[in-house]
Amino acid sequence: MKGAGSKNSWALFLLVLAGLVLGGFIGMLTEGVAALNWLNYGQTFGLEKPIVLNLGLLVITFGLTIKITISSIIGVVLAIIIYRFM
Repeated sequence: MKGAGSKNSWALFLLVLAGLVLGGFIGMLTEGVAALNWLNYGQTFGLEKPIVLNLGLLVITFGLTIKITISSIIGVVLAIIIYRFM
């Protein structure tokens, strides 16, 4: 049984994911605007070339690249603040 003060962790996960996506989208939109160009500043890391596993009948490709930007960090912080007030 959950306590009265406990919250749903899936709601937090979904809000953080939405904050990342919306923050990244806003960063892409402000890329050409001179005054807001700093929102798209960030770092990309992950696999440069995908890893391919060829099993003859089945080919599986693994790849992951993550781009963290200022706007996505702001989106995550806003998502956590919204979660705290829910």
